Amino acid sequence: MAKDVKPSAHGELEIITLNERYLDQNRLDVQLLGSGFAWLDIGTMESRLEAAEFVHKVETRQGVKISAPEKIAFRYGWIDKEELLKSAEKYGKSPYEQHLKAVVEGEVRG
Repeated sequence: MAKDVKPSAHGELEIITLNERYLDQNRLDVQLLGSGFAWLDIGTMESRLEAAEFVHKVETRQGVKISAPEKIAFRYGWIDKEELLKSAEKYGKSPYEQHLKAVVEGEVRG
């Protein structure tokens, strides 16, 4: 269905268009998100910058990673420890590499 979505008057592909299509077909599955969740619209360069600043602030102030795709893949069993470590090495001596290695060692939950 996403392939058929046309840009809005703003020239953007709108998620609401896809939601409406699923709703029309009685296939929309909705889950209400509680506190701790944030929806960040990144349709413009300014909103992308705002989202990046938000993520940076949360990560530095709370000491958590907003998203680490490799960690998610490891937690779901899509990759093993060896693959996670191999991926971590690609980031050099960076905080992200350290984070992924901490996941392997069981020092990071979530």
